[in-house]
Amino acid sequence: MIDYGMGNLHSVQRAFERLGAAVESIHDGAAMAGCDALVLPGVGAFDPAMERLREGGLATALQRACAAGQPLLGICLGLQLLFEGSDEGQATGLGLLAGRVRALPRSPGQPIPHMGWAPLIPAEPSPLLPAEEPPAWVYFVHSYAADPIDPASVTARVDWAGTPVTAAIWQGHIAACQFHPEKSGPVGEAMLARWLAWLGQP
Repeated sequence: MIDYGMGNLHSVQRAFERLGAAVESIHDGAAMAGCDALVLPGVGAFDPAMERLREGGLATALQRACAAGQPLLGICLGLQLLFEGSDEGQATGLGLLAGRVRALPRSPGQPIPHMGWAPLIPAEPSPLLPAEEPPAWVYFVHSYAADPIDPASVTARVDWAGTPVTAAIWQGHIAACQFHPEKSGPVGEAMLARWLAWLGQP
């Protein structure tokens, strides 16, 4: 688990440990090489997060790890950091996924941030969200959503004031959730379990 000082590490770590996974906090790029997979959590603003990742050499190490095919799961801000940039600030993102993070559109009666439980709208099936899974309610806290270049990378959306926005991504060996699976009860735990099961496949 990538620890750059802006993540919800404790709750995410506890969720994985309940599923029997061994979790190690990673503070520098050299330690990534010994990991089976990487998790990039995040809570806060885009620019300070990218600054911390770059200061610690973690940004370059993440880019190299993903280029080499190492699996990665981004959570909340961790999803947004995977893209090329964000309307929230000026920093360049990790660029692991093509596209940009956009501010949620303002709508009368819809407070921002979007906070609380909402049902996912299934898109392209993935190991994270297979086609046969029933509708899932998950927990969100966000003011921005990813706008990927490749719509086929979107495995779930969520309705925001009548507009479907990106809720989860799956592209190659990169998975990411805008919502918090570690705070989404049994449904979120099942998603993390499916990701772990996918890691274990030959």
